[in-house]
Amino acid sequence: MYREYHLTLSPSQAYCRDELYNLLARQAGVHLSRIRGVHLLQRSLDARHKNIKVHVHAGVYIDEPTPDRRRCPFVPGNVSQAPPVIIAGAGPAGLFAALQLIEKGYKPVIIERGSEVKQRKRDVAAISTRHEVKPDSNYCFGEGGAGTFSDGKLYTRSLKKEEFKIITETFYYFGADESVLYDSHPHIGTDRLPGVILNIRRYIRDCGGDIFFNTRVCDFIIENGRIKGVRCVGGEVFYGEAVVLATGHSARDIYELFFRKKILIEQKDFAAGVRVEHPQALINEIRYHGNKNKDLPAASYSLAVQTSRGPVYSFCMCPGGFIIPSATHADEIVVNGMSPFRRNSPYANAAIVTPVNESHLEEYRRHGSLAGMYFQHDMEQKAFALVRKGQKAPAQRLIDFLANRESSSLPPASYFPGVESVPLHQELPSFMVAALQEAFRLFEKKMKGFISREALLVGVETRTSSPVRIPRDPVTLEHVQIKGLYPCGEGSGYAGGIASSAMDGIRCARKIITRE
Repeated sequence: MYREYHLTLSPSQAYCRDELYNLLARQAGVHLSRIRGVHLLQRSLDARHKNIKVHVHAGVYIDEPTPDRRRCPFVPGNVSQAPPVIIAGAGPAGLFAALQLIEKGYKPVIIERGSEVKQRKRDVAAISTRHEVKPDSNYCFGEGGAGTFSDGKLYTRSLKKEEFKIITETFYYFGADESVLYDSHPHIGTDRLPGVILNIRRYIRDCGGDIFFNTRVCDFIIENGRIKGVRCVGGEVFYGEAVVLATGHSARDIYELFFRKKILIEQKDFAAGVRVEHPQALINEIRYHGNKNKDLPAASYSLAVQTSRGPVYSFCMCPGGFIIPSATHADEIVVNGMSPFRRNSPYANAAIVTPVNESHLEEYRRHGSLAGMYFQHDMEQKAFALVRKGQKAPAQRLIDFLANRESSSLPPASYFPGVESVPLHQELPSFMVAALQEAFRLFEKKMKGFISREALLVGVETRTSSPVRIPRDPVTLEHVQIKGLYPCGEGSGYAGGIASSAMDGIRCARKIITRE
């Protein structure tokens, strides 16, 4: 017998398996021994009031076996001799496009500029310990894409629930925790996602797909307005039925390739700012109204305000996490955030950003559609020049940023390469400083205690999304000028984050499969 129940529980009841099973047995009116298993279908934390509640939707199996939830939504097949489709980029867009193509009888040939995940772990570790940045293997490039070492958040605003379900079920099948299937804001964890990505790679290869690492696309082979294949830096040439371009939002050389070849691209608004870091205990105190229940997860927040200079909002909030170095060249400073699965770091951080649009790019007009990209690049190089100590990042106490004074000392930070005191209020673009200062004071009204001596700003957060859009036909999803070329994922300007990029990869693959 299978029954479903909707319960509103305390954190102790919701997050403790034994407590939950006992409550469900009472709800069903049966002895606990008759419950053979429980599938959580949805779980969400409601911390708006001091009496914190957790809403749980559970499926209960009584006197019957519990079915295995770990199944792959994609149907495997042997595609070793099937028509090839080139996929540039092994991030979520590229990997999920490959899974969809295999199911429909096409052979994915994935070309990834970075290293496989095991080597990539060593490369990202070297950024923090030795301040060595490899341009093609770092936090942005390599197997799994930019999300591999930045938390694995699967939240999306997409209303297409069935597509999102495919994404979460696939990640669960390949090794993510079961909670990705039911938590309202699921995340895999930076400590677990590399293993999941490795399992996806093995599956693709077992089905006959090819994956080439340390292989970077440098040119397109185009004949009569149709792409036939790609050339790579090492001289390799790949031909295919179509090309899925899923190179990510940091592949500036790809944008420059479009620009040189006079293939249409467009400047796109993006957001930039800083990371703000607090002790996680402080965020817990604020968000949980002083409730110290040990069963509560590390608290998160989401903030957005409209200032006189435009909107400012939090982005990629990482409870129990770390700030990480995400530059793709040694003369840049770029910061991002991530959390392990258990979110057990003593720090909480989030990007606090404001939009950068055409009104801010007047001095970059000479770069045409690449104006935003060069603005990003200049911010990152300036951040490096302010410290000039490898990947050490410029930082300032939040209270000093608001008071327009340099910090005489800095609190402990999670950013492993280290931080140096810099008057960010003088060095960031003036429109950004004005918007951020106004926003932080408004944030304090929403979260009393947010402005504190322990709060630290670390710069710069510039790669929230692509500064370029590669225009595509809304029906076929092909580039508006080049047949067979499918701009895809974050790098094309049509997605933002792991889940939406994966969805876009599936959509592009389906268009390839159904094209005339």
